[in-house]
Amino acid sequence: MFSLNGTSFTNNSLSGVSRCLTQSSRRVSAPMVVVAAVSSNGKPGDGSVSVLVENALTESATPVEMEVKSTVTGGVQDVYGEDSATEDQSITPWTLSVASGFSLLRNPHYNKGLAFSERERDTHYLCGLLPPVVISHDLQVKKMMNSIRKYDVPLQRYMAMMDLQEMNERLFYKLLIDNVEELLPIVYTPTVGEACQKYGSIFRRPQGLFISLKEKGKIHEVLKNWPEKKIQVIVVTDGERILGLGDLGCQGMGIPVGKLSLYTALGGIRPSACLPVTIDVGTNNENLLNDEFYIGLRQRRATGQEYAELLDEFMYAVKQNYGEKVLIQFEDFANHNAFDLLAKYGTSHLVFNDDIQGTASVVLAGLMAALNLVGGSLSEHTFLFLGAGEAGTGIAELIALEMSKQTGIPLEETRKKIWMVDSKGLIVKSRMEMLQHFKRPWAHDHEPVQELVNAVKSIKPTVLIGSSGAGRTFTKEVVQAMATFNEKPIIFALSNPTSQSECTAEEAYSWSEGRAIFASGSPFAPVEYNGKVYASGQANNAYIFPGFGLGLIISGAIRVHDDMLLVASEALAEQVSQENFEKGLIYPPFSNIRKISAHIAAKVAAKAYELGLATRLPQPKDLVAYAESCMYSPAYRSYR
Repeated sequence: MFSLNGTSFTNNSLSGVSRCLTQSSRRVSAPMVVVAAVSSNGKPGDGSVSVLVENALTESATPVEMEVKSTVTGGVQDVYGEDSATEDQSITPWTLSVASGFSLLRNPHYNKGLAFSERERDTHYLCGLLPPVVISHDLQVKKMMNSIRKYDVPLQRYMAMMDLQEMNERLFYKLLIDNVEELLPIVYTPTVGEACQKYGSIFRRPQGLFISLKEKGKIHEVLKNWPEKKIQVIVVTDGERILGLGDLGCQGMGIPVGKLSLYTALGGIRPSACLPVTIDVGTNNENLLNDEFYIGLRQRRATGQEYAELLDEFMYAVKQNYGEKVLIQFEDFANHNAFDLLAKYGTSHLVFNDDIQGTASVVLAGLMAALNLVGGSLSEHTFLFLGAGEAGTGIAELIALEMSKQTGIPLEETRKKIWMVDSKGLIVKSRMEMLQHFKRPWAHDHEPVQELVNAVKSIKPTVLIGSSGAGRTFTKEVVQAMATFNEKPIIFALSNPTSQSECTAEEAYSWSEGRAIFASGSPFAPVEYNGKVYASGQANNAYIFPGFGLGLIISGAIRVHDDMLLVASEALAEQVSQENFEKGLIYPPFSNIRKISAHIAAKVAAKAYELGLATRLPQPKDLVAYAESCMYSPAYRSYR
């Protein structure tokens, strides 16, 4: 994993490692492998040699010699000792667990399957446990893709990928990285939504930590049950609002697992540094409560003080276990909790809400890119949202912030360019007393309007954004109305999964006579209309959060600031090429996502340094190159 001292990063993922804590500086050359000798009877001796711990500096293509010492001179005091704790330390030999033979083949962190060489098989007691053929990593990828493509049902492909992750971690990530455009919809939206709905039925092995009300009062101890001790990113959900599917309770675990897979594959965060967590406080989903296969607490969802106390205990146990700079990403919390949690812990923890902030950043990037096709600046456009929940209001606020930054106009004024429609119609000032607090900034002077199509005709927006979670709400009449007063109407149907999308790509292009600039939350196939092929963009949060998280980690950021989200949007928009624009795309292809993530990470880290929120000092000269050098590689290691 990455170190918290700004210079080196080590992986101590194998259990049983005993380290002697020292404060002295030492020089480390990479790559380096720490080994211990064991005899055939398992005792210290001159027998075979087994790899125990890999120095993560081997992830870098070029060995780099560097000084290992704490350089934190500003930002946050190292209260938890996390910077010194991850420095390279001397190892007490013979206290290490050695994975060999049968156990090695069942350790997903070190298993290579048929890619073990003949020498490795001899050394690690694998002879006879594998067929005699030795194949390459690339051939393994080809074989697995051939197998996965034979499944016609996306959920079957999802289950095959999860089985692979539990069997051979590096093969899983190489497969995902090399085939990201094909496999992203499998491990993430939309298939992960169906997986969560059926999680109890398909549950095989636990992934991540399940913390329920039963663990109240002992969460600190529960966190210690997780085998990895140097955690840098936690994705946590309480399962109350999974995508657009509602309350799935404990079965929402598929979301943190999927998100963290992307943190590694797309953002280069080491798998051992990632922790998926589900907070189980019950569910109000009657179907699940009556489902014999449901794996969570069979009770109505806890609220109020009981809920708040559990979350509070969790947040401070995380900091106590993993330190000040662990990134905690809130995922799929309901509106009434999402905003409050972000506000409550934003000043005391490094927290990020992907539904509010990640969605906002990726949509803003798409809008910035779309201006190259429609012209004008953000402040010259008018925005209408269908859906005023955490996603909609989060996007609106970031757009208003960017307009204020570009023009110098106060935020209160730029908000007036943005209108919202919720379940009761257009949000206007006459409704102010009945509005939730996060909707009130978007209540403007206007007569009440009930129907979306009438709001479109009245407001005449240039941009229509759907974040309602309600499928097929951008009707033919709505899209045609947008096309009557816009030469190129910008239409974003963001709700996930595909069944909940406000309209399909085909509907947007055909109803606008091929003039719409369209993006969606879930992927749609290219559309042919009047002899022209339109490749729609996907406003996928996976463009933002992996690189955003990497930027926070490499800078040692202690808090998330809105300006970091703005520069992340700008960085993504910069990656859209003229060739992409000519195809009608306002997002770059996912095939370049790791380079895109490194670019975003560099901009986010630079902003952290500029704001005085970085603690890994001094700042590297080339942050893009530094970010790329820090990224996890799934390449196999040779075991001696």
